[in-house]
Amino acid sequence: MVLSKGVAERADRVAGRLTLPFAFAATAAIFVLFAAAASAPTPLYVVYQKEWGFSTTTLTVIFAVYVFGLIASLLVLGGLSDHVGRRPVLAAAIALEGVAFVLFFVAGDVTVLLLARVAQGIATGMAFSTLGATLVDLNPPHSPGRAGLVNGVAPISGLALGALGCGALIQFAPAPTHLVFALLFAGAVIAGVAIARMPETSARRPGAIASLVPVLGIPARLRPDVFALVPIILASWALGGLYLSLGPSVAAGLFGLSNHLIGGLVVTLLCGAGALTAFVLRASPISRVLGISAILLSAGTALTLAGVEVHAVALAGAGTIVAGVGFGASALASFGTLARIAGPGERSELLAVALVIAYLAFSLPALAAGFATTSFGLHPTTVVYSLAVVALGLVALAAQGITRTAGAKRAESDAR
Repeated sequence: MVLSKGVAERADRVAGRLTLPFAFAATAAIFVLFAAAASAPTPLYVVYQKEWGFSTTTLTVIFAVYVFGLIASLLVLGGLSDHVGRRPVLAAAIALEGVAFVLFFVAGDVTVLLLARVAQGIATGMAFSTLGATLVDLNPPHSPGRAGLVNGVAPISGLALGALGCGALIQFAPAPTHLVFALLFAGAVIAGVAIARMPETSARRPGAIASLVPVLGIPARLRPDVFALVPIILASWALGGLYLSLGPSVAAGLFGLSNHLIGGLVVTLLCGAGALTAFVLRASPISRVLGISAILLSAGTALTLAGVEVHAVALAGAGTIVAGVGFGASALASFGTLARIAGPGERSELLAVALVIAYLAFSLPALAAGFATTSFGLHPTTVVYSLAVVALGLVALAAQGITRTAGAKRAESDAR
């Protein structure tokens, strides 16, 4: 940090800025706001689709362009705040997010909606990387794990709140395609005020232009451990992508649940269970959490698929909750493993690799599902997609077993 905690707090009081504890809380709240805004359009997709008459393929393209914008932003702008400071980057991200909300508000066709999603993706990528670093900067010394916990829980919690809140507004409030974005815009204004009053936690340093060149790589010594995580990252984030893109369509098309609150609840069951799980298991051994995450992810997806096949909403809902527990456990364990195995100079680059893998898994399978739904129908696409997630979960379980065996052999060899 630029200033020690005591000096910073005294300077902030004089300057009228937020003290460090309030700044930490404000940063966490802004994190939740961005994540909630990311999932808010999900219950609206079926509304736009009904009003404008576009295909399921177009629906998933609208979802995917957000993720592509986010990935590009992470790769290009992810390290910028290390050079120009946290506050300027966060201010720019909030401003661009505000522009996206205005575009959503005035959207009358797919083209404007696509522009809004791209702008939102870029803003969210800028914000997520910088907010995560800011939380670490502001982390209180008496609770060293707090920033890591918030970094894990805030995005998933925001996704759950955004989908549920938007679903409720669509079902019970007037102007369903406008009110949610007016409220989010107001939230962005409040976030901008908070950023203006926050202390700067990162000193300016040269290299801002060079930091815009994407650099991805995995150190050779870490590759076995990282490669073992890839199947669980793919399985969990691909499942999340299915729910956020086609979840409400599945609820309406396969179960006949046209209530928009239910459409939002589909996402909330998955992400809410994931957020709660990450919080509850925060002190558990990472290796144990990683093992149960693969089992629960596969089992929950299989239960959900069984509910689809026998047309049992309760069974599908229970499966979604179980899969959500696996989703939260996998996020906690996989990113916790990366933090544990990487050296101080390797963390940001390794995290960038993992995030790119995660968000590609979040978007590309969902995009393929959109094309498949248009060509073959929603039911067969849901079945194939779910079976693929189950298979990836089982592969992840096998990969973890192989990694543990190899680690035990290396330890035995070193002991000799």
